[in-house]
Amino acid sequence: MTATVIDGKAFAAKVRAKVGEHVTRLKADHGLTPGLAVVLVGEDPASQVYVRSKGKMTVEVGMASFEHKLPADTSEDALLTLIDQLNNAPEVHGILVQLPLPAHLDSDLVINSIAPAKDVDGFHISNVGLLGTGQKSMVPCTPLGSLMMLRDHLGDLSGKSAVVIGRSNIVGKPMAQLLLGDSCTVTIAHSRTVDLPAVTRQADIVVAAVGRPQMVTGDWIKPGATVIDVGINRIDKPEGGTRLVGDCDYDSCAAVAGAITPVPGGVGPMTIACLLANTVTACCRANALSEPEGLTA
Repeated sequence: MTATVIDGKAFAAKVRAKVGEHVTRLKADHGLTPGLAVVLVGEDPASQVYVRSKGKMTVEVGMASFEHKLPADTSEDALLTLIDQLNNAPEVHGILVQLPLPAHLDSDLVINSIAPAKDVDGFHISNVGLLGTGQKSMVPCTPLGSLMMLRDHLGDLSGKSAVVIGRSNIVGKPMAQLLLGDSCTVTIAHSRTVDLPAVTRQADIVVAAVGRPQMVTGDWIKPGATVIDVGINRIDKPEGGTRLVGDCDYDSCAAVAGAITPVPGGVGPMTIACLLANTVTACCRANALSEPEGLTA
């Protein structure tokens, strides 16, 4: 048996097309253009590439893109003042501050200064609390993308056993909340879990988000399970250079699983697609309009 490959690139393109259709309708019917503001502090090369990509895709789906690039030595006061201005700008529906921030800035303080309704990353403490209590919130993009792919592949998730490996605030915890919301039986496992392979082998759904290259091997996977690999790790190639791998050992897991996301080309492309989806959702909520179907949790 070879696993079905869940093509994140193709699925993300579908999500972006849905977003584009909704943006077109918002413009035609309500004269509204959803706007996403991205704030980048400093010169981190990976962040610069990511911000460029976000800006390009925002414009491609017909939304307004506002980019704010600040020098690495920007003071906390100056950054908070900018966020306050964006919070109060009616043309901005989503605000994203690119992480990591330079060391002198307090990330928690900065994220929690974003208006929760415009927090399209879903990291604000209010959104975390709303998600945890099953209320309407902005949902972090990577877990939302993973949930969309699971629903698309499996249909109804109700009653399925899910193991989330990793307990980060960005992926592990919100992923578990989303799966609970879809009536899965959820176990959050991590580096201290006793006999992690045995725990994982019970699962119909495995979400690996631990940040260790190729940690999950095929003998951890229940035959026919669906594996969502959130990890993005760079490892050395024997012949020199590097390559990207996930938290799962792809070949051995794919030999046992029913379906699996590859790395690259799995969950990664969904993250930006869900950022765009969240911005449209935020625009609809701000204007008391019905939310786009299939783009929210």
